[in-house]
Amino acid sequence: MDRAHRWTGALVGTVGAALMAAGPVMLVQGRKGRKEIRSELAAQKIRFPGHGLPDHFTPFAGQSVETGPQAHAYAELIKDHVVKATGGRTYSEITEELHATGNDDEKLAQLRQTAFMGETLRGSLLSAYQAWHLTTLVTGLGGALTGLGAALVATASVVGAKPRRAA
Repeated sequence: MDRAHRWTGALVGTVGAALMAAGPVMLVQGRKGRKEIRSELAAQKIRFPGHGLPDHFTPFAGQSVETGPQAHAYAELIKDHVVKATGGRTYSEITEELHATGNDDEKLAQLRQTAFMGETLRGSLLSAYQAWHLTTLVTGLGGALTGLGAALVATASVVGAKPRRAA
C-alpha cells in the first residue's frame, strides 16, 4: 500500500509540475497573440468617423481600430453600409442578377464589387475579433493551469504520504 501511495504522490506531483510549466507558456502566448492583433489592426490605420455615426456606434467616434471589440464594431458598421448600398442583397444574389443580364450591367457590376469588398473587409475584421477572444481563452487557461499545477504540487506530498492507522 505504501508503494501505491508514493507512486500516486509522485504522479500528482509530476502532473502538477507539467501544468505549472504549461500554464506560463500559455499566458505568454496569449499576451503575445493579443499584442500581435493590436499591432496588425493598428497597421491598417482604420478609424471610425468622428461624426455622423448611427447612435449605437457613437462611443467609437474618432477611435482607431486596435482591439477585438473595436474590430467587431467596425465590421458591423461595414455591414450596415453594405446592406444600405445593396438593398440587403448579398454578393451571390447580385452576381446572379448580373449573370441574368449577360454580365452587361455596369451598375450591377459595381454593386457586386462593393458587396465583395465590404464582405471581405468585414470578414477580416471579424477574424481579428475571434482571434481576440481566443487570446483571452488561452490567457485564462494559462492562469488556471498554473494555479491547478501549483495546487497539485502542494498536495503531492500529502497524497503520497503513508496513511495513518486508526488506534
